[in-house]
Amino acid sequence: MFEILAATDATAVAEATEAVTEAVKATGVTGSITSALGALGGALGVGLIGYKACESVGRNPEASGKVLIQSILAMALAEGVAILCLILG
Repeated sequence: MFEILAATDATAVAEATEAVTEAVKATGVTGSITSALGALGGALGVGLIGYKACESVGRNPEASGKVLIQSILAMALAEGVAILCLILG
């Protein structure tokens, strides 16, 4: 009787190990996708902010100091979200 229980426990441990291994692999793929989308969003945000900052300085060169400060703050916020996605992903 103990031999049957030992064999059952061994197969249960092997099945549990296989299930955990598959879950870890799936989590790695999901985390990679999350990180990639977060980095893509941050890159698009920084690009659009830079584009609009250059456009506004071209229209009103006297306001370049104010535009620079606001664009740096906005870029920092966009990059903060991207870094958070990379850390959590």
